[in-house]
Amino acid sequence: MSVESRSFQKIIYSAEDIAKRVASIGAEITNAYPPDADLLLLGLLKGSFVFMSDLVRSLERPIQLDFMVVASYHDGITTSGDVQFLYKPAISIKGRHVIVVEDIIDSGTTLNQLCRDLAARQPASLEVCTLLHKYVAVDLQWEPRWVGFGAPNEFLVGYGLDHAENFRNLPFIASLLN
Repeated sequence: MSVESRSFQKIIYSAEDIAKRVASIGAEITNAYPPDADLLLLGLLKGSFVFMSDLVRSLERPIQLDFMVVASYHDGITTSGDVQFLYKPAISIKGRHVIVVEDIIDSGTTLNQLCRDLAARQPASLEVCTLLHKYVAVDLQWEPRWVGFGAPNEFLVGYGLDHAENFRNLPFIASLLN
């Protein structure tokens, strides 16, 4: 896919900025748990896959990972408020240290419902790591422990984030023109 400048308002975070911040988050997570802690990272597909792949390579400790598929945008640019769990891993999280890896926190609707569901499964701890946080959620019940960047209240694409399944492959994060 070619990147046309007319498609974007502006580049918000460059590939270099992202790489540095992801490495920093990886070091923070590595140091946050004892080496023998049973650590499981759960990525939310599809948006978190690029961030998650870079993040797990920056961790210097044993981990396991899995993914969940949750939908709430349904091809729009604002959340529908209708959170659908399309895939939940069957593995047990009871007694494990779980980190939910998100691409972006916007309304918080998806994250609130997901974390309530996971907390009911009795993990030893439940934390959230997000690449982007818009800080606009009115009723966010699960504040992330690790945040890559604050994000403008705009529709963002690139580095895994999409609009109708397009732009995920961009190495940077940009604001999409409406």
